[in-house]
Amino acid sequence: MKTRRYRNHLLPAVLTVLFCMTVLVGQALAQGWEVSIKPDLRGPRTFLAVDKSSQTFYVFEQHSPLKIAGQYTCATGQALGDKLKEGDLRTPEGVYFIQNRMSSGLDYSLYGDLAFTLDFPNPVDVINGKSGGGIWIHGRGKELSPNETHGCVAINTPDLHKLDGTFTRGMPVIIASRVDYVTDVKEQSADAAELTNLTMAWAKAWQRRSDEFFAFHDPEKFAVSSGAPFKAFVDHKKQLFTSLPWLQVVLDNVQAIAGPGYWVTYFGQYYRSPSLTSEGIKRLYWQRDKAGQWRIVGMEMDECNLGLEAKYLNRASQEIASLLESWRAAWEKGNVNEYVSYYADKAVQGDRRGRASIKEQKQALWAAKAPKKVVIKDIRVRVHGDGVEAEFIQEYAAKDGTSDKGRKLMTFAPQGDGWAITGEEWSKM
Repeated sequence: MKTRRYRNHLLPAVLTVLFCMTVLVGQALAQGWEVSIKPDLRGPRTFLAVDKSSQTFYVFEQHSPLKIAGQYTCATGQALGDKLKEGDLRTPEGVYFIQNRMSSGLDYSLYGDLAFTLDFPNPVDVINGKSGGGIWIHGRGKELSPNETHGCVAINTPDLHKLDGTFTRGMPVIIASRVDYVTDVKEQSADAAELTNLTMAWAKAWQRRSDEFFAFHDPEKFAVSSGAPFKAFVDHKKQLFTSLPWLQVVLDNVQAIAGPGYWVTYFGQYYRSPSLTSEGIKRLYWQRDKAGQWRIVGMEMDECNLGLEAKYLNRASQEIASLLESWRAAWEKGNVNEYVSYYADKAVQGDRRGRASIKEQKQALWAAKAPKKVVIKDIRVRVHGDGVEAEFIQEYAAKDGTSDKGRKLMTFAPQGDGWAITGEEWSKM
């Protein structure tokens, strides 16, 4: 599956900006990037690194502490320096991510029988005017020689097969002119902490459908990396914000990693609206603006099944169970104002339409027969087109001695940072 990079056909205005940026950064990019890898709790648990100067391929793990889990000989591009344009025989330098695994249709002499594609050029590469593509980590059908590829990273085929189970979709790969590392540093990166928090705030602003969402982006650079005017992005999002009654953005396992002149935060993303559900690996590329503030300059989305719906439903079930307990307690106390606060404005309860109608009916009923005991049990929550649906057994007793038992079915829609009851049906048991 190809990475969606929010890129359309480049417009003339965007090309002008791109050309100017290329002139400014081209010379610096060719000098090579030297990276010092340090432990960071907000960084990836497993990642790969390529040291072009020593032709070494590393597998790093960081749990406690950072350690080298594997070290192998590799080969990179025939020409030295960072990749700037297609056909320059250089291996790009930066942070990239594994996309697809290929094990058929390969030229064995060049690639062995196994290869993994990378997401070059990434959004910052596009901003910096880099061109080309087809950068892989692959095997070799012959003995490796240093600096012999057309720009890919080659590993001896037996070594690549040994690593096959380690490589996963979305795994970060650091490629640098030189890779140094330390394993005993205890301080954590302030940038990683700040960007993790900013990523969570970005998702909350998106879910609230707030104009604050757009302030997280750098309009000029985002336009270059996406290949479309920033206004088109804003207009599209605002149209959705207006037309959708709700949307949810759930992030899973936010991690941060530094590249040359940028950071990437990446995470599992589960998105829901009444008309669309999607999930995959989202990557946000961050750079500081002229005022020193972090801004999103580009993004990528690899749509794939990460099993996030189960996590989403588990969290929603806990939230719904908590809401239902508060709703039950308010009912049992006969607190009609608190009771109706859990309902949406246009909620339907039996033949009653709207919160005001529900309140009027409950006030009259409870004045004649005050509640005494409400019990709910065996709650089951599932995904529903309007949000989620909960089914449970309900037992009710009034102070005048009347009682009943039945099966309750409720629907809930997202509202703010929580949920509101939108529908309610009861059937006697």
